[in-house]
Amino acid sequence: MTIMTRRQMLGAGLGLGAALALGACGRGSGDTGTLRVGALGKVSALQQDPHANLSNDSDFMIASLVFDPLTVPGADPTVQPRLAASWTADPDQRRWVFTLAENATFHDGSKVTADDVVWSLRRLREIGGESKVPVRAQDITADGPGRVVLTAATPNTQIPLLVRLMTFTVKQGTTDFTKPVGSGPFRLESYRQGSARLVRNDAWHGPKPRLEAIEITPFESVDALSNAVLGGQIDLASNVGAIAGRTAAGRGDLQVIRRANDTAVAIAMRTADGPFADPRVRTALRMAADRDALVAQAFSGFGAIANDVLGTGDPQYAKDIPQRRRDVDRARALLAEARFDTGASYQLVTKEEAPGEAESAKLFAAQAREIGVKLDVVVQDSGTFYDRTWLHAPLYTVNWGTNDSVLFYAAKLMAASSNRNETAFADPEFDAATAAALAAANPSDYGRAIKGVQQIEHDRGGYLVWGMADGIDIASTRVRDLPTLGGFGRVQLERTWLS
Repeated sequence: MTIMTRRQMLGAGLGLGAALALGACGRGSGDTGTLRVGALGKVSALQQDPHANLSNDSDFMIASLVFDPLTVPGADPTVQPRLAASWTADPDQRRWVFTLAENATFHDGSKVTADDVVWSLRRLREIGGESKVPVRAQDITADGPGRVVLTAATPNTQIPLLVRLMTFTVKQGTTDFTKPVGSGPFRLESYRQGSARLVRNDAWHGPKPRLEAIEITPFESVDALSNAVLGGQIDLASNVGAIAGRTAAGRGDLQVIRRANDTAVAIAMRTADGPFADPRVRTALRMAADRDALVAQAFSGFGAIANDVLGTGDPQYAKDIPQRRRDVDRARALLAEARFDTGASYQLVTKEEAPGEAESAKLFAAQAREIGVKLDVVVQDSGTFYDRTWLHAPLYTVNWGTNDSVLFYAAKLMAASSNRNETAFADPEFDAATAAALAAANPSDYGRAIKGVQQIEHDRGGYLVWGMADGIDIASTRVRDLPTLGGFGRVQLERTWLS
């Protein structure tokens, strides 16, 4: 282990808690059953309440291993059981019944009941709103000790997905989480300034976790996280980014895990009014994008081009829609037809949030100049962006770090009634197709409806979705069976082990 002074560690971007944890990890390095994990996390944003806004990756990882959500991400199907062993819906796709795992217990030995789940979901709904729980608090009820009922206001096939991963269950009445009691695969043994040691829960209702313990250390910056795994202070750097992945690629003692379809980086174009309201102008901007160059430069090649539809990891993603390619001449012609003012300059607002996001805005601005569109890139801090720009500005970058279903994005971001409609998109045909997909009772009806949703999004929606960034983890070659799912699937470490 590389020796660092306290001053050097703090200068590298580690907090005091991270420094202490790394010291502890060094003392326990002979324990092959302990996985040492680093994840991004700022001391100023530490949060132990699993129902609060967990903006730190490190906090979210801790919560995901200590507490059980109802469902978790999967490959195909994209929703897998966790605390809920199974679920069914009525023919109208409104009343969903979740049956809990029969032998689920909390870490103190008490049984997990439907009342615990109902209390937790209602609390999460009150704190996080509809984006966290898709039904009203009064429509979450218990049906006996082992069944929970969620009743949606309108038909909704997506309820199992919408309660995926975030719906952490706590004991009824719990509001103090300094010594959390969950029902997940690991229990908290110690916690200090964001650094946590978790030990295996041998009584977990799922398959026995393979690791004896997991030590999670927060790092203030990607550079500090990258340096820690390159230097051997940790076994796994979670979601560390493409630049670090490229550095580690040639190392024989390290492995680079690429999680495809991890983060969508896109440009939101306001459709209701303003300079980009004409669909011909939006199509011209899409045709200006050199997608291959954007992926190569903004993602360092760790990604793939996209086709202006959100949800590329969905098994129902419409791969048969022809890939849109760069066409400068056609883009110029569309701008002329729309009488777009090429003499003016327009702001493209971005922020340094997702890896490559701000850089991609600058690259796209250079590409847009070739069709006669002058874009001035404005980089804002995240606070200013979400206070002033998001949902309001004519043109800005967005990123979505979980690769949910096509229908999830359609209903949450593009339906006219959504309070997160980033492009102010209001299209009756699109809303009708979305409603039909939400209500579909059989696969054929759903397939037809969701194809229509994607075709409209591609043809006249408000997003320029040019690429999907891979999620990049770096790990010691001793670490086996790491998650490969995009988005927050990376925190599912219960099947990981050390050779």
